Amino acid sequence: MASTPSGNRRTRVHVVSDVHGNARDLARAGDGADALICLGDLVLFLDYADHSRGIFPDLFGKENADRIVELRTARRFEEAREFGGRLWAGIGTDRAGAIEKAVRKQYAEMFAAFPTPTYATYGNVDMPPLWSEYARSGTTVLDGQRVEIGGWTFGFVGGGLKTPMRTPYEIGDEEYAAKIEAVGEVDVLCTHIPPDVPELVYDTVARRFERGSRALLDAIRRTKPRYSLFGHVHQPLARRMRIGATECVNVGHFAGTGRPWALEW
Repeated sequence: MASTPSGNRRTRVHVVSDVHGNARDLARAGDGADALICLGDLVLFLDYADHSRGIFPDLFGKENADRIVELRTARRFEEAREFGGRLWAGIGTDRAGAIEKAVRKQYAEMFAAFPTPTYATYGNVDMPPLWSEYARSGTTVLDGQRVEIGGWTFGFVGGGLKTPMRTPYEIGDEEYAAKIEAVGEVDVLCTHIPPDVPELVYDTVARRFERGSRALLDAIRRTKPRYSLFGHVHQPLARRMRIGATECVNVGHFAGTGRPWALEW
C-alpha cells in the first residue's frame, strides 16, 4: 500500500467486489494504493464457472453441484430448494454448524489477506455476525456508515435484497432504504448491489435480472454523489453508465479477474 494521503498529493484507492475465495489476488489488490475498498461477497458457496469449488461441492460433491446450478440457471428455484433440502438432510441436524465451520475457514484466509487500510462492507452471501471476529485493526467494517478518505466522503451500504435464492444476508427493502438514508450525501456511494437500472442488473451469462435497489437509484438522483460503486452482477450488460451527475461503476467480478478497479483524485 502507498503511504497515508497528505498535503496536495493525489489519492488512489483500489476497489474490489465479489471476491468469492480469491485470497491470492486479494493479498495484492492494494498494491500502489492508499486504501483498499471491498464491497463484499468474500465467501464462495459455489463457483458457477467451476462447480468443483466452494462450500457446496466440498460438502456434497461436484455432481450434485452440477445439478443445483442447472436448476437455478433454469430458474427452477423450488426444485433447487427441494433438491438442496434432500442433500442437507443427509448432513443431519447441524446444517448451520456445517456452514459456519466452512465459512469461518474462508474468512480466516480472506481477512488475513486484506492490506492496511481496508474499508469493507458485506455482500449478500456474507455472514455479518462473524466479521468482527476476523477483522484486524487495519480493516474497518461499515454498513450504513461513512468514512473520509483523502478528503472525500465515502458511504457504505452492505447486503442484498430478498430473492428466491435466499442467500445469507438479504434484507427487506425498507431496512435497506433506511441504511441508504443514514449514509446521506457523500462523494462516493459504495454498495454491494447496483441501483435498479436494467442495464446494470442484467447478467448476460446467467441470463437473468439480479435485484438492484430502487432506494439506491433514488438516492443517486437526489444526492448526486460523484461515484456510485458496486458489484454483485458478475457479467453485467453495462459495466458503467452515468445517472445525472453520477458515474455508476460495476467494479468487476474480482474472483474471476483478480484485478481491482482504481479511483484516483
